[in-house]
Amino acid sequence: MGKVPKMTGPGVNAMKTGIMESQPSSPPTEGVSDPLENCQIAADYRFSNPELLRGALTHASGANTRLSSNERLEFLGDSILGFVACEELFRRFPEYQEGDLTKMKSVLVSRRTCARFAEELGLERWLITGKGINGRGTSLPSNMLADVYESIVAAIYLDGGIEQARRFILRQLGPEIETVLENGEFGNSKSLLQQVGQRDFGQTPMYVLLDEKGPDHSKCFKIAAVIGGQTYPGAWGRNKKEAEQRAAMNALALVQGAPPPFDHD
Repeated sequence: MGKVPKMTGPGVNAMKTGIMESQPSSPPTEGVSDPLENCQIAADYRFSNPELLRGALTHASGANTRLSSNERLEFLGDSILGFVACEELFRRFPEYQEGDLTKMKSVLVSRRTCARFAEELGLERWLITGKGINGRGTSLPSNMLADVYESIVAAIYLDGGIEQARRFILRQLGPEIETVLENGEFGNSKSLLQQVGQRDFGQTPMYVLLDEKGPDHSKCFKIAAVIGGQTYPGAWGRNKKEAEQRAAMNALALVQGAPPPFDHD
């Protein structure tokens, strides 16, 4: 990638994006010839306007003015991230009620999750900070990492539109949804299955123990959900509660025409 073109001052581009030119206050990481280029590689997105990326990476401590920092982009990115997450949950889980979806969103787009996404991408290596903050390649506060992730989301949206922003977000958020579901962090699969059973079949689901194995101090249990006369694929769990949650997920998947997420052999 060639030399990044400089902005022309507070003209048309600055008015469009709210970003003004700023320079890093600390030297780049050794061996990195172009931080913007490497950040684009990590994000798997090529900016038409690299100054948007520069703005997203500029912390207030390293900016000439507050308006040239990533604070405005972080404000926009938070809303875009929330929209994409809500849309994805709405599409994936047609049986979930509003309260369930809200609970899921609060887990998926928390500040802690955003900070982890930033760490996975290595964004701290290219963050532009002031002299009072340890810069690239060192441990940064989680709130700063969350801010830069949301700023990158906004920068991609402004540069490439909502489809590119959605692609960037779901690259990490999609697997995160699966992980959280598998770990049973939402804890609502049984209640959802009960709603579906009563609404669609006029029956309350029951749970039957199919098998168990292991020593008494470390047993695993295989449980299946039953609605009326239909027994759905069972699932193993480290305890009966976990097995019932997973069995409910398997049943919900089949009712919705999807394959069961947990092994039932």
